[in-house]
This record gives sequence, structure tokens and C-alpha cells, in this order.
Amino acid sequence: MGNMIDWAKREVEIACKREAPDRKDGEWDYGCACYESALKAYMSLMEDEHSGMSFSITRSILNRLMDGKPLTPIEDAPEEWNEVYVEDNGERTYQHRRMSGLFKHVGPDGAVRYNDVNRVCCRNRNEPKISYHSGHASRLIHEMYPITMPYNPPAGHYELTCEEWLTDRRNGDFDTWAYLTLKTPGGDSVGVFRYFKDGPDGAVEIDEGEYGVRVILAKERERAERGKK
Repeated sequence: MGNMIDWAKREVEIACKREAPDRKDGEWDYGCACYESALKAYMSLMEDEHSGMSFSITRSILNRLMDGKPLTPIEDAPEEWNEVYVEDNGERTYQHRRMSGLFKHVGPDGAVRYNDVNRVCCRNRNEPKISYHSGHASRLIHEMYPITMPYNPPAGHYELTCEEWLTDRRNGDFDTWAYLTLKTPGGDSVGVFRYFKDGPDGAVEIDEGEYGVRVILAKERERAERGKK
């Protein structure tokens, strides 16, 4: 065990020197603080004499806690929900006490749907290193893969590959977008191919032909703006 702890300390020391080569003794650095916190967690596991299978199990438990995921399935028990909002149409929204990102919506007719706001992760195909959450995308994927109870959120995300375009600068960052493909937490790839534009009251679904025309308009706008510089 001692050899592994010494090895880990040395690895963190090397990583910190690379992260902040001019760092003085005792000086705080964000990157180094993360490395050193990870070392503390590692040393705690080693001191508890975890190894092999128990190390992997403990790591998976820690990962779920760090991701804000419950360790046991969520049950739809009334005492587990807090009412947070009532729509004008009478729909009631509840937030789960054990999982703050999980909501239950109960319609005036008693119909129930669930929404895990952290379940879907979007990636722009043109900027794949940037990921973000989208309420509109989450609702779409929840329609494809509705949450049922008891709910045990998977370790990963539903990763949705998207495209975003701006046809008119007055519309902000983008006014046209597509959801192209989906990778499920289990590793399956699914074609989505849904296309949308901004409308007076929010997103309006369009067909692939109209989407293609709007992409051409967006590219022409970008070229025109570059020509003015």
C-alpha cells in the first residue's frame, strides 16, 4: 500500500508542477487544488485497504455521489416530493427531495410525466468539445425514452449531437437548429433528425428541406459579415 501512495503523491507532484510551474510553496492554485483533493480521496481509499473489486465498487459509488445521482432507485412516494410551481392551467410541478434535478409534472387530468434536467447532454457538431443542457432537447428525448418509476438514473448521459445556425443577427446566438444523432448511456446510436426554428411562441418544428434553406441563409450571413471586416 505504501508504494502505491508514494506513487500517487509523486504523480500529483509532477502534475502540479506542469499545471503551475511558477507556484510558490503554500500558494493556492485551482488546478493543483483539484489534484491534491483527488490525492486525499485516493489516500483515504488506500488507508481503508480497498483493492481490486472493492476499490472499483467504492469508486463507482463515489462517482454517483459526485454526479448527484442517488445510490438507490427513486420511488414515486408522495412524501418524497415538494410542490414548487402551479401553472395557470392547473398543472402542478414537484421537485424530488433526494434528486434536485428530477421533477414531476401532474396535469389537470392527472396525467404524470417526469423530467430529469441533467439526463440529456447536447454537443454542437461544429464545436464538439462544448457540451450544454437544453430544456427543449431534454423534453424531446424524454418523449423518446420516458422516465418510469422506480427510476435509477444511469451512470452516463444521453448525448445528443446538434447543429445551431443563425439566419438573422437580431435573433441572438441561433434561430435554427437540428437534433441529429443520439448516443444512449448504454452506448447505442440512434438517428433523431428533428429540425426546428424560432417562432413567436417558441420552437417550431420544420422539415429537412426548410432547414437546409435556412442553413444556406445562415452561411451567407456569416460570409457577408466576414467580408465587412
